[in-house]
Amino acid sequence: MQSLQNKVAIVTGGASGIGKATVLRFLNEGATVAIWDIQADRGAALEAELQAQNLPARFFKVNTTDLAAVEAAARQTVEAFGAIHILVNNAGITRDATLKKMTIEQWDQVIGVNLTGVFNCTKAVYPYLEAAGWGRVISAASVVGLYGNFGQTNYAATKAGVIGMTRVWAREFGRKGITANAVAPGFIRTEMMDTLPENVLQMMQDKAPAGRLGTVEEVAAVYAFLASEEAAFINGATISVDGGLTL
Repeated sequence: MQSLQNKVAIVTGGASGIGKATVLRFLNEGATVAIWDIQADRGAALEAELQAQNLPARFFKVNTTDLAAVEAAARQTVEAFGAIHILVNNAGITRDATLKKMTIEQWDQVIGVNLTGVFNCTKAVYPYLEAAGWGRVISAASVVGLYGNFGQTNYAATKAGVIGMTRVWAREFGRKGITANAVAPGFIRTEMMDTLPENVLQMMQDKAPAGRLGTVEEVAAVYAFLASEEAAFINGATISVDGGLTL
């Protein structure tokens, strides 16, 4: 069953990693997908690949830290597809360092993308969700936002902030037929993970009761569920996808 038939979704950071897996899952579920990403080469390549398969997807180069650019992309998405029903705030970066060594630039970069970017996208897209009378706002948090992690003051602050904003939006949007939820991944096998030494990867696997890293497809599956009608009564939640890491 295609649970997202006739729905238009935006996936930020959709050109790679969890975002790309989410684009593919949403298309498989029948959605039309706008891929928002700052990575122009990857985004254009993914668009070409999907359009060659006659899949309804289009890439928009978007810097989510720039509200005017985000608002323009939202208008372009509606012009292309007629509406917006689902926003997946997936884009995010890391700039890790201990507090003692963290620079203001590292702080500002992560706050800009991971927190202000989520605010900008939701603010720009919300009027279209309200106009549709149905909507889903799904944002990427992290287990780090719930429990903290050494060397990630900036990242943990943004992900805790996303959880807080999600709870506020659940209250503000609920009577408009719009839900807001967050997903908190644990250790997920991405390109970034592939650069780590094998002993570090093994340590990560050993920490989780599941005994392995998660896959990008497993996170995308939770995004897809929260975007569906079946999740209509889930609002303001943060769902951990971590193999039991935080037990």
